[in-house]
Amino acid sequence: MMDDPIEIVRGSGNVFRDFGYDDADVRQTKALLGTQIMKIMTEENLSTRQAEERTGISHSDFSRIRQAKFSRFTIDRLIKILGLLGLDVEVSIAVHRRRKNMPTGMPTVIEGRI
Repeated sequence: MMDDPIEIVRGSGNVFRDFGYDDADVRQTKALLGTQIMKIMTEENLSTRQAEERTGISHSDFSRIRQAKFSRFTIDRLIKILGLLGLDVEVSIAVHRRRKNMPTGMPTVIEGRI
């Protein structure tokens, strides 16, 4: 075993921001919404075809959601899908000034809770 010290780095709470994505807040929001869709599909044992029958959203879109491929979705569309699955979505937004150690290209922090 090596006796080298381990460096612990605290994340920002948004992995996309930690990896330097310019649209980190949008990606994080889509991931949170998509995760809720996946959770409902799992809890209700819905296949992509059954989810399509229930919502009118194509099964290929549900397949993309299950694969966490959110680039083709807007935030409002993901919220609409949750509504079609019988869920209400409450969005809470907090806007903060950028921290001095954040890169200048980073967007303002938008935190949400689902």
